[in-house]
Amino acid sequence: MSGPVVWVAELHEAPVVAGLLVEFRDWNGGDWPSANAFLASVERIIERGEGEFLLGSVDRDSRAAAICQLRYRFSVWVAAEDCWLEDLFVAETARGHGLGRAVVSAALERAAERGARRIELDTKEWNEPARGLYESLGFSNSSKGGGGRDLFYGRRLESRGS
Repeated sequence: MSGPVVWVAELHEAPVVAGLLVEFRDWNGGDWPSANAFLASVERIIERGEGEFLLGSVDRDSRAAAICQLRYRFSVWVAAEDCWLEDLFVAETARGHGLGRAVVSAALERAAERGARRIELDTKEWNEPARGLYESLGFSNSSKGGGGRDLFYGRRLESRGS
């Protein structure tokens, strides 16, 4: 057995990426965005170079069963790219094979290759398996330094454009 395989998704693999994101949405108990909206978003992100998606399989002979989205932006605080690790998901049938660890490890390598000096993510406080994985790979809940725990805040905005 060869072990997990991870690669950067290409545009022709957008339907595979979108399909895994739909599985993730369903696993989270959601019903929106639609499968078509996911596909259009994935195609846009890949075409415009706004980020990249990593796909993973348990071995070379298996279908993609893991997804991770990486988004980049320049940060004045580190004078380099920041990487946001978003949407990590491993299909239930592929869990327990080290695929999540392989995908996150590949994300760390991709971010470093792009010159990122920091990689960040968020996860639910109750998601102990994910927290354990991230912590075992060197992530902490105080990634910005200083005392205390970094807290993630957000707010939805109403669209004013067409």
